[in-house]
Amino acid sequence: MSIQKADVAIIGAGPVGLFAVFECGMVGLSCHVIDALDAIGGQCSALYPEKPIYDIPGFPRISGAGLVEQLENQAAPFKPAYHLGQRVEKVEPPNGTGGGFRLTTSKGTVIEAGAVIIAAGAGAFGPNRPPLDNIEAFEGQPGGSGVHYLVRRAEDFRARRIVIAGGGDSAVDWALMLHGIAAQIWFVHRRDQFRAAPDSVTKLRALNGHGLDIVVPYQLDALEGGHGVLTGVTVKSLDGDSRHLPADALLAFFGLKSDLGPIAQWGIELERHHLPVDPATCQTSVPGIFAIGDVAAYRGKLKLILTGFAEAASAAHAIYPLLHGGQPLHFEYSTSKGAPGSTAKA
Repeated sequence: MSIQKADVAIIGAGPVGLFAVFECGMVGLSCHVIDALDAIGGQCSALYPEKPIYDIPGFPRISGAGLVEQLENQAAPFKPAYHLGQRVEKVEPPNGTGGGFRLTTSKGTVIEAGAVIIAAGAGAFGPNRPPLDNIEAFEGQPGGSGVHYLVRRAEDFRARRIVIAGGGDSAVDWALMLHGIAAQIWFVHRRDQFRAAPDSVTKLRALNGHGLDIVVPYQLDALEGGHGVLTGVTVKSLDGDSRHLPADALLAFFGLKSDLGPIAQWGIELERHHLPVDPATCQTSVPGIFAIGDVAAYRGKLKLILTGFAEAASAAHAIYPLLHGGQPLHFEYSTSKGAPGSTAKA
C-alpha cells in the first residue's frame, strides 16, 4: 500500500480550505487537500461561479469562480497535492508509534498527516444525479465530453455540442458563459420558468435561436452512446413527446446534496451537525483535528467566507507548535517574510 505523507491534511477544497493551504504554507507546513467534488472551489465553483461576491476584502466585487482562481494561484507556490472526486472515509491513528492521523479515502488513497483541518462547509457535497440508466458510465470523461455536474474550465467545451439541464442560477450562468465557446447549447428545463436571477434569464432568452436553443417543457429521458462516449440525449415532455438532441456532453445542474457523512463517526464532538471548536485555535474536541469555515461552531460565529479565512490562519498557527514539539512560532508579517516561493524580503 502506497502511503502519502504531509504535515496537514485539509478536508475540503472550497475557498476556506484553499486559503488554509496558503496559511499553512506561510509557516512552512505542507498540505494534501481532499474533496468529494471533482474540482476545487466547493460551492463557489459548483453553485454560483458567475455570481458576484461583495464582502471579500480588497475586492469590491468578484465572482465565485474568480475568487477560487485567485485562491488557487495564491496557494500554488506551496505545491499542495489535490485528491479530488473522493471523500475521506476514515481518520485513525497511523500504524506504529508515531503521532498524527491516517486518512483513507473512498478511492483507497491513504494519507498520513500530523494534523487535520476540516474545511468541509456543511459536509461533503455531491451532485444530485438525474435518474438515467447507465449514467455512471458517462461520468468522469476527459475534457468536454460525457456527463458533468460542474465546470472546471470553459475552454474544455470549445466547439462541443452541449445539453445543459436545470433551471437555477448554475444552469443559466454556465449557459451564458459557454455561449460562443460551445458549437451548440441545448438548454433543457421541465417548465418555461427559471429560478435564476431575472437579468440572467433575460440574457438567456435573448440568445434563444442563436447557437442556444431553450428546450421546454422537457425532461431528461435517456443517454445515447457507448463505451463512455456520449453521442446524444433524449428528452421527453410531460405529454410524452420525445426529442433527440445530438450532444457530446451533458451538464446536469440539479443542485448538490450535503451531509457530514463519515465525519460524524470519527469521535469528534458534534453540535447540531457542526463541530464545536476553541475559537482561539479552531481545534475540535480531538487534539490535532481542527475545523474551520461553516462546519466550525462557537459562540458568536459569523458564517462568512472572511471569517473562515481568519480561522484558517488561527488553525495554521496553532498546528505549527503541535508539529514542532511545542516550539513557538516566531511569526513574521508577509510584508517582511517576502512573497511565497521567494527568498527576497521587501
